[in-house]
Order: sequence, then C-alpha cells, then structure tokens
Amino acid sequence: MAHYAKVVNNIVTQVIVAEPEFFDTFVDSSPGVWLQTSYNTLAGQHLTGGTPLRFNFAGVGFTYDSIKDAFIPQQPYPSWILNEETCIWQPPITYPDDGADYQWNEQAQQWEINS
Repeated sequence: MAHYAKVVNNIVTQVIVAEPEFFDTFVDSSPGVWLQTSYNTLAGQHLTGGTPLRFNFAGVGFTYDSIKDAFIPQQPYPSWILNEETCIWQPPITYPDDGADYQWNEQAQQWEINS
C-alpha cells in the first residue's frame, strides 16, 4: 500500500491509502492531481533509510511546490521562516534544549514554558 495526496491549486485536499494499481482504473473527474507521498519522509529525509519522497508526508492543507516537488506544511506562525533545504518552518529563535516543554508565543516572539 502507498499514500497519495490529492492536490488542487497547489493545496492538498485529501490523502488516501491505495495500491498503485488503483490509479490504473480510478476515474476522478474533479480538478486536481494525485501525487504519491511517504509517511516515512520528513524534512527531506527518509526515516528508515530509504529514498525520501517530496520532502514531507502530505497532510490536508499542505502546499505542494511543483518546482521543488515538495509538500510543505502550513506556516504555524507569521514569524516562522521556511527552511528551503528541508521545507520545514523554523522559529526565529531555536527551541531550548534544557528538557522543559515549551510553547511558542508569537506576540512576545519567544518560547515560554508550558505550565
């Protein structure tokens, strides 16, 4: 089985699991295109050592960049910047590595400890 994302106007609208042969006979008259995606791919890396596919596993609402051939998640906060090499959004300040659980505060532009 494989995963496929329906892309309409560069936005993922649906993700399904199907055998590749399914698309040999499947008739979809609605606009858009079906593209394979891999749940083992994140930030341009295959998590089990295989070949990465389209940078990230597609999710509904993701953008598909046809030039990069990449699925890009929605921007979580306006201040976060897209890493062009991984197609992952990054905060303007690195997440603290002190073992505490933090949440991004967009207004304050900082990480705050979850209480």
